[in-house]
Amino acid sequence: MRTDTIAAIATAMAGSGIGVVRISGEDAVSITEKIFRMPGGKTFSEMPTHTIHYGHICDGDEVIDEVVVLLMRAPRSYTREDTVEIDCHGGVYVMKRILETVIKYGARCAEPGEFTKRAFLNGRIDLSQAESVIDVIQAKNEFALKSSLKQLSGSLSDAVKEIRGEILHEIAFIESALDDPEHISLDGYPEKLSGIVSDAAKKVEKLLSTSDNGRILTEGISTVIVGKPNAGKSSLLNTLVGEERAIVTDIAGTTRDVLEEQINLNGILLNIIDTAGIRETEDVVEKIGVDKAKKYLGDADLIIYVVDASTKLDENDYEIMELLAGRQAIVLLNKSDLETLTTGEDILKCVDKITGNADEDITGNLNKKDSALKNKERQNYRIISVSAREQTGMEELEEAIREMFLTGEISFNDEVYITNVRHKAALQEALSGLHLVEKSIEDGMPEDFYSIDLMNAYEALGSIIGEAVEDDLVNEIFSKFCMGK
Repeated sequence: MRTDTIAAIATAMAGSGIGVVRISGEDAVSITEKIFRMPGGKTFSEMPTHTIHYGHICDGDEVIDEVVVLLMRAPRSYTREDTVEIDCHGGVYVMKRILETVIKYGARCAEPGEFTKRAFLNGRIDLSQAESVIDVIQAKNEFALKSSLKQLSGSLSDAVKEIRGEILHEIAFIESALDDPEHISLDGYPEKLSGIVSDAAKKVEKLLSTSDNGRILTEGISTVIVGKPNAGKSSLLNTLVGEERAIVTDIAGTTRDVLEEQINLNGILLNIIDTAGIRETEDVVEKIGVDKAKKYLGDADLIIYVVDASTKLDENDYEIMELLAGRQAIVLLNKSDLETLTTGEDILKCVDKITGNADEDITGNLNKKDSALKNKERQNYRIISVSAREQTGMEELEEAIREMFLTGEISFNDEVYITNVRHKAALQEALSGLHLVEKSIEDGMPEDFYSIDLMNAYEALGSIIGEAVEDDLVNEIFSKFCMGK
């Protein structure tokens, strides 16, 4: 591990009221003493830890800035190394000049995430906590922030360590029994181990079950707005965003390409894609937009189908609803401020017909079939009357999204949410190992088979908190951090 002294600007490279230059390493104090002048001839290196001092940063006889300096001696610092933070004026030039001076007197420029990397390598935090640091920085809503802070405090680490401890105990017992069969008996042990492994698997499965909510909390819901031309999709987007982002006209087919926006809907992050109106068209450019709309629809977490309730359903609506078959969607009956010609029951009848759960009588009316399949298909649709122009029905839309994606009440008191793809993959690998142990017990395999698969599960869980991980992975993780953190 590198033990040289590093430095970086820890605040944004933009004009602001204050800027912070951070220094960490065994020479952090001595370097600061060379450039920091304190009133009354005080010596910085003699100051006690966790103290704040006023003075000036100087390069020789040149005064660079009036500053406040924080001193945190090892191991009571973020990196567990001697750490100094220089609070200076927040101009870009002055921050650069101070950093250049620090480097001139013996430090080197820190790599992205190197302060947090040192905190990990010095044992102050584990890898999952280190990754949560960048999640805190990048949090875009209250849920994501609280989840990241909870992981930073060690909630995921504690859960993983508990499961690993149980697995390690059984590995040690099996290995001891195999080495000393005369004194340690394995009679009846497979049945006992089966219960222990089943309990561990349930704990891993519980963590994995939070991954969908975790991804949504941090990354947002991939949301596609679809509908016929002139149904009000762009007006809806503008209402949600709160500004005129999409061109709205009375001319059908105005939107010809996708338009992407990200909005925070009272704590729920939506990555919204407004698509071209889906209809049969001979226009080459519009057709490309329609094809894109169908592609994005297939990849979306959430589909918002906008229907012009002031007109009757037609073949274009039927085509869209065929694309939605088997998918959960929110149907917005837009233009509710006008005379209504399409109702929620019309939508459900259309669903019944498309899914084969309705027949037409001789008059062309749809007859209902009371079947579980029909009810299941109908439950995939949440139908809400809205007016994008009058901005009504938005509260009902928000509540529908919450019900669809946030299973139960979100609570950060006890629940741990898996928000990291790497953690999810490791948990899946661990669960696979535990299932292999269960299969070996069921098939009556020798005990050494149990030990091999238990060890695989143990190591997979260990990769979450940074035990037995390759240097390349560590470097890749911290390379994604911002400079100065």
